[in-house]
Amino acid sequence: MKNATTLATAFATLLVASTIAASANEERCNAPMDQWQPRETLQQKLEAEGWKIKNIKTEDNCYEVYAITQDGKRVEIYFDPQTLDQIKPRKD
Repeated sequence: MKNATTLATAFATLLVASTIAASANEERCNAPMDQWQPRETLQQKLEAEGWKIKNIKTEDNCYEVYAITQDGKRVEIYFDPQTLDQIKPRKD
């Protein structure tokens, strides 16, 4: 019985965490596409900061950027397509 309770608790925790992460992304990248700035604008902004852009794609209504930062770190970072603000970094 203790194992079943532990398993149920772990599953509930995982479910809540994934729901929070998904809703946080939805809250930040929910602008209509007609209000998005072009990818080129984001690329120019980041290149001006010394980044080397490998790829920019759309993921979950956000811009997902694969790049090398000015200090040489490989990153995968999400940006709001309307404001071009950084959403959440994920480093390799």
